[in-house]
Amino acid sequence: MVRIGSSEGLSGKLLDDLDQAARLADEGHGVILDLHPAGEGTWPGRTDVYEVSRWERTLRRLERASMPLIAVAAETCSGPAAEVLLVTDYRIGTPDFRFQAVTGRASWPGVALHRLACQLGVARARRLVLWPTSLPAGQAVDWGLLDEVAPDRDAALRRANELLAGMTAADGDDLALRRRLLLDAPALSVDDALGAHLAACDRVLRRAGVPVGVGDLS
Repeated sequence: MVRIGSSEGLSGKLLDDLDQAARLADEGHGVILDLHPAGEGTWPGRTDVYEVSRWERTLRRLERASMPLIAVAAETCSGPAAEVLLVTDYRIGTPDFRFQAVTGRASWPGVALHRLACQLGVARARRLVLWPTSLPAGQAVDWGLLDEVAPDRDAALRRANELLAGMTAADGDDLALRRRLLLDAPALSVDDALGAHLAACDRVLRRAGVPVGVGDLS
């Protein structure tokens, strides 16, 4: 489990924590990301574009991980915690969960804005990005930002561990394949996506022992 605090600035420690999550996934482990409040702060704080680039690259690495990422989020989820939430595969909140894109006077114009627009739609993302609006747990589930709400943080962590129990590297590969097809879908036409989907179908058929060339996929 890796902990990410909402009010942490973009520091070497935060980057190392995110790197740790990516390494665990690369090593074949499902990862629980514990997103917690940590006082007040404006994201990303005093930093430079090189650290921002490293942060964004590591988030992208997590988004392509070969094992599932599960978020457990309590209270206000903003700043780095909000950005990490958006790259996870399953999201469990507590009843006091609130998602907030704006910290300080404005939202940070990182890739999280792109992910919000893709995941929620531009109209809903606009309400969160352009104005200091917070999204409570129930509405976050309705909008698809959260997958479920657990009674408390301990229950959320137990649920996360249940989801990862028995997960193998092969299971992770299957999840990653389908995740990639979903993430690519908004930017591709059906014709452009066809080849990748046929390749994925072929992979599943081969694993099931179906002889090559059986059937007509044209």
